[in-house]
Amino acid sequence: MRKVVAGMQMSIDGMIDEPDGYTDWVDSWSDTFDLLPEIDACVLGSGMYTGYEQYWSAIKRDPHAPLEFTGKAPTQEEIEYADFALRTPHYVLTKIRADVQWANASIVREVEGIERLRRQPGRSIYVVGGARTVSSLMDHGLIDELRLTIHPLVVGQGKALFDTVSQRHYVHLEDVKRMDDGRVCLIYKVGDRS
Repeated sequence: MRKVVAGMQMSIDGMIDEPDGYTDWVDSWSDTFDLLPEIDACVLGSGMYTGYEQYWSAIKRDPHAPLEFTGKAPTQEEIEYADFALRTPHYVLTKIRADVQWANASIVREVEGIERLRRQPGRSIYVVGGARTVSSLMDHGLIDELRLTIHPLVVGQGKALFDTVSQRHYVHLEDVKRMDDGRVCLIYKVGDRS
């Protein structure tokens, strides 16, 4: 069975964005988890899909132009992730969206579709977000590993990563990576207490 890995960037108080929906404290949306060699499919929610598709498509169109979302030119790592995103199958978990623009994206209507994907041959599946999607997949027992990049910032208010989780989940710390700018990458295995 394929491993399902959720990777998110968050503040130390568990927020993934501020009340206005922005995360100006994230300097780069590249792969901070060194996951790209391990994965061959991505899952994301309907609410995240539009901005995700626009962001990575803009980088692919002009890798040197400032991005509307950040006002900055993409990093080399973001350019590499854009190449990955545009060639890797993406599954949008949604009950309301009628279609998706990317040729490499398809709609999955029910969580059971992700379970079927998990049983197919392949490498790990990367859940890129958003918060409700990660929470829903956790509650259905479909997240095997959490990779969290913690930024040295207390946001105070905003969208909490695990705000919609409906039950208790035990996690086991597998690895910690300190970064020069004060960020910490934490890798947790999700499972029972044993």
